[in-house]
Amino acid sequence: MKKTALIILFGILFSFPTSVFAQAEPEAIGLETDEFQELFFEALKQKGIENYDKAIVALEKCLKLEPQNANVYNELGKNYLKNKGYKDAYEAFEKATQIDPKNKWFWHGMYDVCYQTQDYNQSIIIVTKLIKFDAGYKEDLVSLYMYTQQFDKALALINDLNENVGKSEKRNGYKMQILQTAKYQGAEKENLVELIKNHPKEEANYISLIYLYSNSNEEEKALEVAKELEKEIPTSAWAQVSLFKFHLNNNEGDKAVASMNTVLDSDEIDLKIKHRILNEFLIFATKNPKYEPALEKAIAYFENENGVDVAKEIGKFYQNKKDWNKAIKYYEMEESGNPTNMENTMLLFQAYAENQRFQELSKKAENMMELFPSKPEFYYYAGMAYNQLKNFKKAKDILETGIDYLVENKAMEINFNIQLGEAYNGLGDMKKKESYFQKADKLLKE
Repeated sequence: MKKTALIILFGILFSFPTSVFAQAEPEAIGLETDEFQELFFEALKQKGIENYDKAIVALEKCLKLEPQNANVYNELGKNYLKNKGYKDAYEAFEKATQIDPKNKWFWHGMYDVCYQTQDYNQSIIIVTKLIKFDAGYKEDLVSLYMYTQQFDKALALINDLNENVGKSEKRNGYKMQILQTAKYQGAEKENLVELIKNHPKEEANYISLIYLYSNSNEEEKALEVAKELEKEIPTSAWAQVSLFKFHLNNNEGDKAVASMNTVLDSDEIDLKIKHRILNEFLIFATKNPKYEPALEKAIAYFENENGVDVAKEIGKFYQNKKDWNKAIKYYEMEESGNPTNMENTMLLFQAYAENQRFQELSKKAENMMELFPSKPEFYYYAGMAYNQLKNFKKAKDILETGIDYLVENKAMEINFNIQLGEAYNGLGDMKKKESYFQKADKLLKE
């Protein structure tokens, strides 16, 4: 008596970019004889306990009973693949497709073999067939085009998927990689122009096109896109990134300030871009002093950014120009919000000294001595300031205390000795004056 049994077959899904499979893997096989049934069950059992050689023997016996059974060839392919017998596995899956070309899983078996053997060109041929069963395989095809450096085909397919399926992080990464090569940027510009035409409210397309035009030094085209973006999406901060530069170049200070403030107030804009805009406006404000209040307002946008000391950096800008008053102004601004910023404090003290503001320097340096009693730099600045204020006794006491905290700092030791010499000179002790000056001179010659 003939028996029919339902055998559950589990597909080996591969780790290559996963597709959503609409067609189920073969689930049923008619077993026409007791012998066939026993052999097939035996093959499944042996595969389950990873005895692939024994499974293959059983399946070969099944083929003698049913030589045109596509499911048996499919199982053979799986076992050969597990055994890394890639040629036999491919031939077994291929035979299954010849018998039943409409079964997706038989083609997928061939795809598994090609991918494991890194035969990506053959994978493309097979995946192209698989797409007819399931469009989800287009994602796999994108990766295969990238692996085989067929970037023009990859870019076209990425754009198609972005338009019809939606964007993905992986495809976005591929696209950025492709567009690093200038030859592909022309086609992408055309694609973005068309996308903007069809989807005028999609901000990302404008941003990408502005980026491409800017990178290829097509600033006028980038500006036109920015203006179009501002028209379509008036609230877009990205439009103002490009318009800011345009307003600066045209010496339109008020409009530049408005664009800058929109950008700095946006959570969408990267911090590096905000820094660049602030630096460009700083240079503009230096030539146009009436915009300095706008610069100070801009600094406030960075107050809550960890690790960003904008006022200090602006102070350095003015210090490099030896504009000590403005340098002090911004160092003091930084100090009010971050009083323990040591670099800023040292820069401020240097600026005080250069600007001969010794009264302020002496008070602040003494305050820092109390907070950081083992920091010799504060003793030095306090002592130097008191020397300039003719308070030589206080200068001497502070400097003699501070020099004891020096550890392997030759430059600072020279400065201490010079200031001690100045203090004793003011006190009228010529012997000690010469002693300290000689120590400084000896250190300078070493």
